[in-house]
Amino acid sequence: MNEMRAYFAREIPGINAFLAAEADKLDGLVRDVARHVLLSGGKRIRPMLTILFARAYGHSKDDQLGISCALEMLHTATLLHDDVLDQAETRRGQTSAHVAFGVTETILAGDILLALANKIGADYDIPRLNGLLARGIMATAEGEILELAHTARPTVDRQTYLDIIIGKTAKLIETACRCGAALASRDRTLEDQAGNFGLNLGIAFQLVDDALDYTISESEMGKPAGGDLREGKMTLPLILYLESLPEVEARELLAGLREKRLTEAEAGRIVAQVREKGLAEQTREAARGYIDAALRELDALPASPERVVLAQAAEYVLTRRK
Repeated sequence: MNEMRAYFAREIPGINAFLAAEADKLDGLVRDVARHVLLSGGKRIRPMLTILFARAYGHSKDDQLGISCALEMLHTATLLHDDVLDQAETRRGQTSAHVAFGVTETILAGDILLALANKIGADYDIPRLNGLLARGIMATAEGEILELAHTARPTVDRQTYLDIIIGKTAKLIETACRCGAALASRDRTLEDQAGNFGLNLGIAFQLVDDALDYTISESEMGKPAGGDLREGKMTLPLILYLESLPEVEARELLAGLREKRLTEAEAGRIVAQVREKGLAEQTREAARGYIDAALRELDALPASPERVVLAQAAEYVLTRRK
């Protein structure tokens, strides 16, 4: 992982500086909200993927920061809106924006970041980038809508779960990879290779995230363990748990989730049983197949430092612990 760490350490300061400069240009009503989330840390995986694929496909201009940071702005906008919808009190270990600054200001900050990301993409005057950004944010919104509907009427349905995580997470990661390829080349075959890598990586990323929700402490993850369960979200560890129960017990738990009557004690017991049964680790094992599929897409890339870093980034997604 040494090449990946060195590459990220070299590029992330520029990403952070660009994001800070753009946030500082915003109106005072939303400036602090945008800075609060944009500059609160984060792995910067989306902008880094854009940069890596642009260079891996031979893009030699030093103009990747704008489009790469546009992807981070889109991602950040979804976080702002998600936390309002979920009534989440913390994000990345700090107070959520809507708690710190107010709901109105937070929603407006999300809106302006969506608009700013699309403006930055349009400034490249490459129509394909505009289309990719539009499709990426549309897929993300559709994923969130599907998740809300499924949370209201939960079922033990792996395909619906997969559709949700593809929409709410994987499609934007796919978009980041496609944008890097589209910046470098008009060859759709190359873009598809990048996109397939990103889609599989994104699915694995969310699977690991969902596993971590049941295993990592609040101090490590920045949110309480079992937060998805308490919000009634049907992630793979919970689906596996429900599948392990007798039918009557599973039906009763589903009813409790649907009616929002799961107590803290019951939630804590379920989290403990998910851990004891090794269901979070089974979720990680499911992610392995998607990482292997992502890595196969790199076979066609020419040898380069970026190809090495992309492979290491995929392995990191699988093994990360926070």
